[in-house]
Order: sequence, then structure tokens, then C-alpha cells
Amino acid sequence: MDEDTRYEAVRSRDGRFDGEFFFAVATTGIYCRPSCPAVTPKRHNVRFFATAAAAQGSGFRACRRCRPDAVPGSAEWNVRADVVGRAMRLIGDGVVDREGVAGLAARLGYSARQVQRQLTAELGAGPVALARAQRAHTARVLLQTTDLPITQIAFASGFASVRQFNDTMREIYASTPSELRAAAPHGGRATRRTATPTAGIPLRLAHRGPYQAGAVFDLLEGEAVAGVELVSGPRGRRTYRRTLRLPHGTGIVAVDERPGSVRSASGAHPGGWLDALLHLTDPRDLTTAVQRLRRLFDLDADPYAVDERLGADERLAPLVAARPGLRSPGAADPEELAVRALVGRTEAERLVRRYGKALDAPCGSLTHVFPEPAVLAEAEPDGTLGALAAALADGAVRLDPGVDRDDAQDALFALPGLDARTVAAIRTRALGDPDVAPPGPDLPDTWRPWRSYALRHLRAAGELEY
Repeated sequence: MDEDTRYEAVRSRDGRFDGEFFFAVATTGIYCRPSCPAVTPKRHNVRFFATAAAAQGSGFRACRRCRPDAVPGSAEWNVRADVVGRAMRLIGDGVVDREGVAGLAARLGYSARQVQRQLTAELGAGPVALARAQRAHTARVLLQTTDLPITQIAFASGFASVRQFNDTMREIYASTPSELRAAAPHGGRATRRTATPTAGIPLRLAHRGPYQAGAVFDLLEGEAVAGVELVSGPRGRRTYRRTLRLPHGTGIVAVDERPGSVRSASGAHPGGWLDALLHLTDPRDLTTAVQRLRRLFDLDADPYAVDERLGADERLAPLVAARPGLRSPGAADPEELAVRALVGRTEAERLVRRYGKALDAPCGSLTHVFPEPAVLAEAEPDGTLGALAAALADGAVRLDPGVDRDDAQDALFALPGLDARTVAAIRTRALGDPDVAPPGPDLPDTWRPWRSYALRHLRAAGELEY
């Protein structure tokens, strides 16, 4: 998109581009999402940015009305396999907060200087600025949905000091942390009394465009592993619950199925969200947990681009029309998904019973976290499962968000006993690749780069087995 096209999107308040770019107004010093309901500024006063961090770095503060920090992430980072796309996925997973820029660069196989240069050249912000913007958003969520002490929120969000936290929040939101807490929607503190850390952190996981929640929940219900996952409730109002293994502790999340978004008068889908409630043993895991849930539910996808390409195909057109916005779910834990893709549901449940880590505080039938690869490698070292677990444990196979997908696939094929169908499932789900063609069906090149979504349509319509 050129800048004139972006401005037209702003003039029409087009929610399809929320998260794809941001605009700022020179006369107000504020940056917004394209769908901001405020009066459209004059063209000569508007500046465009690829990321919220770039807008913040140019001295603009977040709009209090449209909350640009809460938009879905750009679908571009899920598609791209270059260093910038991989870096953005890793930053979203909290790697900079945990390992610093040096750790990010090491995972990408580049020097810290090269990573800084490439991100700044393309996105207008380096890894520190991008991580800082993410920390600020995490802090705002905690301030406005929990009663955690402000000092604890500062460190839980990834800030190195309370002073740095206070300065950042004033710079980005033009408010102190206390003012942001007092301005929480729907009654502020009176509402938050039911949203303490003990009760969980309520979240709205935003998505753009239409979202076929029923198909996603059908898939999750069909493959749920007892002890780790549970889907309950009537169709259309189901709740998906699962345990999470996170860098600093464990978590339990509940995500509610939500009816499809309603079309606006113009015929467009404005987007929507999934309601979630997240319990964490350590609040420092909030950012990572949210990003992993977004990948599991494929919430950063661009359904307009997917449906436009696949809907132009004669075979797929009626399927796309029947299920606009169909998603290709990923994984909350890529290593867990790899093991489950290999052994199947029944065997996965046995592994959970024998080797899973028991929760300190079970929640109903959710009693364990899926066993770590190192535990499985030691407990069952033989066969393909032992080889896969050992490779995941020692890093011979990496499935983190920043891994080169082709390298990961080659490493998987090097293991004894892994067939092409299992590797394709791992690449689709664990690595979030939108363009995977497993062995068997002949998928035309015209479906690229969305062949994973095409397969979801064919399976949802009963034309292919899962």
C-alpha cells in the first residue's frame, strides 16, 4: 500500500487494516489504528508507521479512544520466513525480555548489529523499542484488569526498574500508571475486585474480519488430551480450557467460543474478539501466554487476503463462501504438538498420566502440564518418540517462533521414523506455516501462499480426512 491508499483506509475507518499499519497526527501528537472513530485528520498532518513502536519512537502517544496497542498483530509476520518476520515472532514471544537482543540475534543466526539494522530499516524501530512497546501494552492490561501492586506490575511486564516503567507509561499513554488504573473501563477498581490474580486475568483476544469459531472449537474438542485440555458447554457457547507450560511457571486458560461477527451496513466484517480468562503462577508470563494463545487460535491471520485468493478458485469458492474467515489453528506449545502429532491422542493421554507435571492447584479435570521433551527422552528413549524427544530437548530440532521453517523440516526428516504426513502436520500447526502441502492431495500453486487454509476448507467440508 502507498500512503494515499493508507489515507483512504483511514478516511473510511477500515478495520481490515488495524494492526497492518498505524497513523499519527502531527497536530495532536497522537497515533491511532486505521479504524479510529475520531474525526479524520487532514492528509498533510498524517504520518504512517509500520509498527506502534515506530510511532512511539517518533514522539507520538497512543490514542485513548481507539487503543492502537490492542489491535491484532500483522498477519505479515506469520507468513514471512525472512529474518524480520522471524524476529517479530520471537519478540512477540518475549525473547528480548528474557534473553536480551543478544539472545534474539543468536536464535536468528545473525549479529545483534545486523538484526538492529534490518528491523530499523524496515519497521522504523529496533528490537528494544519493539519489546518496549509490547511491555507497555502488557502493563496497561495488568493495571486495568488486576489489583496487582504497581511495583509488581512493572517487573512482571518486563521493565528493568520502576522508574523506567513510570517514564515509559507517561511517554506512551500520557498518563501515570495510577491514572491508567483509575481510567479502567466499566467502573475501574470496583470491577477489578472480581479480577484479582487469584480469579485470573480477563482478556479480549482480538481478531480482524470474520472468524469461524465453531470450526476451531470443533478441532480442539476432537483432539483434546485429558488432563491437559477440556472443551465443555453446548455448541456455539463452548469453553476451551487447557494448561500451559511457560518460561517462568505454569498457567491455566479458559477461552470462550463466540458467535461469528455481524456484518456492518457496508457488508464488511469489523472483526471481534474471543473472551479469555488466564491464571498464571508468575505474571511475567502474561505476554508469552497471550502470544501463544493467539497462535493457537490463529488470531493474527488476514482473512480478507486468504478468502480473496482461495475464493477465486472454482473448487474452493463455494467452501469459502460457506465459511468466510476460516482459520488454520496453530499450537500453544509447539514441542507438545510435535509429540502429539507423532503418537496420537490416546498415547498422548498415557504420556500425560505417566510423565506429566502435576499442577500445584488442579482445576477440575485439568491436572497436569504436558511432559517436557527432556522428561520423555529419559523415560522412553527408544524408537521415534525417543528420538524426537531427545532432539527437541537438546536443540537439534527447534520449533520456536523464530526458527527457519525449512531448517526445522530438514531436522525433522533426519529423525528415524518420522513420515512426511507427520512432518507436514508439525510444520502447519507447531510452526504456524500458512502454506503447507502434505503428501497425498494435489494442491494447485494458485492456492499459494494459503494452502494450509485450503486444506482446512476441504476438511471442514468433508472432502478430506483429518
